[in-house]
Amino acid sequence: MTELYEQQRAMRAMRKAAMQRGVIAVLDIGTSKIGCLVLRFDGVDRSMANDGVGSLAGQSGFRVIGAATTRSRGVRFGEIDAMQETERAIRTAIQAAQKMANIRVDHVIATFSGASPRSYGVAGEVEVAGSAVTEDDIARVMASCDVPDYGEGREVLHAQPVNFALDHRSGLSDPRGQTGKRLAVDMHLLTVDAATIRNVAYCIKRCDLELAGLASSSYTAALASLVEDEQELGAACIDMGGGATGVSIFMKKHMIFADTVRLGGDHVTSDISKGLQIPMATAERIKTFYGGILATGMDDREMIEIGGDTGDWEHDRRTVSRSELIGIMRPRVEEILEEVRKVLDAAGFDHLPSQQIVLTGGASQIPGIDSLAPRILGQQVRIGRPLRVQGLPQAATGAAFASAVGLCLFAASPQDEWWDFDIPAATYPARSLRRAVKWFRDNW
Repeated sequence: MTELYEQQRAMRAMRKAAMQRGVIAVLDIGTSKIGCLVLRFDGVDRSMANDGVGSLAGQSGFRVIGAATTRSRGVRFGEIDAMQETERAIRTAIQAAQKMANIRVDHVIATFSGASPRSYGVAGEVEVAGSAVTEDDIARVMASCDVPDYGEGREVLHAQPVNFALDHRSGLSDPRGQTGKRLAVDMHLLTVDAATIRNVAYCIKRCDLELAGLASSSYTAALASLVEDEQELGAACIDMGGGATGVSIFMKKHMIFADTVRLGGDHVTSDISKGLQIPMATAERIKTFYGGILATGMDDREMIEIGGDTGDWEHDRRTVSRSELIGIMRPRVEEILEEVRKVLDAAGFDHLPSQQIVLTGGASQIPGIDSLAPRILGQQVRIGRPLRVQGLPQAATGAAFASAVGLCLFAASPQDEWWDFDIPAATYPARSLRRAVKWFRDNW
């Protein structure tokens, strides 16, 4: 735990150094694409805060000066599978973004899906040293949390206070400067597979870049896609990527739960490829142009030319009706949504006061998903697009870029995490494990 703490501290220091220099890159390592955005921090868009730019983006003083995306290679289920392939893809994206920005970048903040995330809710309590709560009290109360024994080979990726209580007043977001005797905190810990983090860090190092931060894409996609009211009142963000679907639940502006379903848009493409016996690239094209999951009477008559270059005239002139294509796609999309439903049920999502669900990510663009999702997930479902960020090219404003845009917001104004405070690096007791959503039942 102490070693991880030092590692996060080092990344935090590197991020500050990059901020002072004014330029940092964000890297979204996905299964189907690797996206890179270069950010310049110079306070230029503070004046834009009331120009329809999302509240987070408005206050953060950055603009995107370079953007690039490339087809992902060597990544499966959101995890690095072939190091050299991924390294090449990352280099391609970074170099193209640097060229557009016309500036060299040394520091990157990365986001990734997968890595088997697990959520824990932990609590701690201490006596306030003086009459008012200080930074030191915050550090002590966080250090006093009963960290569960989350097992070998796992590391804490995010450790955020989601609720403070001072004496009998609960639901405080920042108790600093307030007077009281006993300070308590509820925290959300997200642990991930340590090997995945090591692989990402090693891959970025091999690209001659410094890693200045890591975040879960379930978290960053929600930062970009959930509007302020949803983050406050409670909502789930479903980030439907290529190889994995991230699930995160927000409440009182904090993430209180995250998980991943190891299914995504690439599985739909794979089903089309096997069902029609065509290459993956052709299946992806047909899915993008003609795909859908709700059949109408017209779809039997709409014929899709599959095309091909095998040299066999009969084989290359095949056509398939759109309803056949829908028949292949729908079961897999239903399966992904059913798995998401199981994750939400396990998290206790139905106990929250608001049941809003926001779908984002590339696979959320499949036509008809907005009609199918409410039947499986519940009534309040909408398709989310990421916040507008200044300088972002039009091509990068779609739902597929939610986690990249969220990472920009994360870079600009990181949440208060454990590593923000000078916690004594003592041994952390491993005693109790509390459910991530438990304290809502006590406080609402």
